[in-house]
Amino acid sequence: MRFTSTPRGARLARRLVSHRLAAWGYPYDSGPNETTTLIASELAANAVRHGRVPGRDFHVRLIAPPASPGAVIRIEVSDTRAEKLPTLTTAGPDAETGRGLYLVSLLAERWAVSPRPGGAPGKAVWAEVSTGSKPSDSC
Repeated sequence: MRFTSTPRGARLARRLVSHRLAAWGYPYDSGPNETTTLIASELAANAVRHGRVPGRDFHVRLIAPPASPGAVIRIEVSDTRAEKLPTLTTAGPDAETGRGLYLVSLLAERWAVSPRPGGAPGKAVWAEVSTGSKPSDSC
């Protein structure tokens, strides 16, 4: 799905991920849905804040197998700004930003940055969530 690189686009992306997972058998209040939706929110916010190129959208790709223990959900958010790669940092106690990727690193089984699929300009930040875990298991 493609979204405008605006805060509204990031909100819509988060909602789409939650709704799509619920339709695929991962209820709204399930650990996999809550965790993947939170990760989607962080990655979409980063795409809007750090990966925005005027006139270009960001893309969200969601892959989820049928609901079963041990399956892996993959969320991928891509933007057209290849020169600004995300880095995992530790925010100070008074910092208002800088915790998003830290949360992703705690909640996801794994995450990384890769070139956009199909050779398109930019980057893709992806994360994988195990359907056997809940947000409270990771924190």
